[in-house]
Amino acid sequence: MCMNVAIIGGSGFVGSKLIDKLLEGKDIASIVNIDKNKSVKHVSLWREGNVLDIETLTKLLSGVDIVILLAAEHRDDVSPTSLYYDVNVQGMHHTLAAMEANSIKRLIFTSSVAVYGLDKDNPGETFPVDPFNHYGISKWQAEQVLQEWYVNHGDWNINIVRPTVIFGEGNRGNVFNLLKQIASGKFMMIGAGNNQKSMSYVGNVVAFIQFMMEEVKSGYNVYNYVDKPDFTTNDLVYHTGKILGKNIPSVKIPYAIGMFGGYCFDLLAFVTRRKLSISSVRVKKFCAVTKYDSTKAMSSGFLPPFSMEEGLRRMLNEEFNT
Repeated sequence: MCMNVAIIGGSGFVGSKLIDKLLEGKDIASIVNIDKNKSVKHVSLWREGNVLDIETLTKLLSGVDIVILLAAEHRDDVSPTSLYYDVNVQGMHHTLAAMEANSIKRLIFTSSVAVYGLDKDNPGETFPVDPFNHYGISKWQAEQVLQEWYVNHGDWNINIVRPTVIFGEGNRGNVFNLLKQIASGKFMMIGAGNNQKSMSYVGNVVAFIQFMMEEVKSGYNVYNYVDKPDFTTNDLVYHTGKILGKNIPSVKIPYAIGMFGGYCFDLLAFVTRRKLSISSVRVKKFCAVTKYDSTKAMSSGFLPPFSMEEGLRRMLNEEFNT
């Protein structure tokens, strides 16, 4: 059966890659990308809309069979912090209401492993939640909205993906900034560098979303998405140097000094009212163990099309080796 697909928040990094992937398939009748930001790559599929505008959202979801909700406030430095809850939580309420008005009963929602918090012991989907920042708290609250909704909508199919940090060609997030520093040869390690960093290559994430669209059509399901093996920060430095053919210096700064520097940048950002690329939160996240279990996803029948090293190679060659 061919599906009419709506992607809410599809103009960004993951959304653009997902549209590329779905356009390769044979079971898609139509795709609409509903986003407040105009799509650069898929202009003809873009319709201006916002999860905070329920009236427009309801109109744009007419005739749709399945909704993929990617829209979110996710940066570390969103201000005011109420935006996390407006977009991530109230936006979920609006999405569900707009879907119900159009008799749409299938939803794929990208949440986050941020719901588990930092430095946890390889959490799986049943692990207790303990978010440490507004992003993680708001994502968990959005999931709670879905849990409550499903109680009275048991005939719906709700699939939640909790990806870890996503990297890939065209990404301009934390992984890109880290790899850019490593590739420049001016990288300084904070801490010993032995902390494991679960990551996900965008080509695999969008393939998993397509897999759920085609294969997971009933029930309420939650999946972590993590590509294996988990690299340490030292592994990232090693593979980056190997792929780019560079000798990366191994200067290391003690964690306490790194955190002190992060707090100094926090103060500078406050005084100047500017958003800076370094902060105490980012130093803490950089040094934390962020290892997550993905056994459930990898036992579902899904086979990632790319290895971790291949994903890293594709990104590095595209961004830094041209």
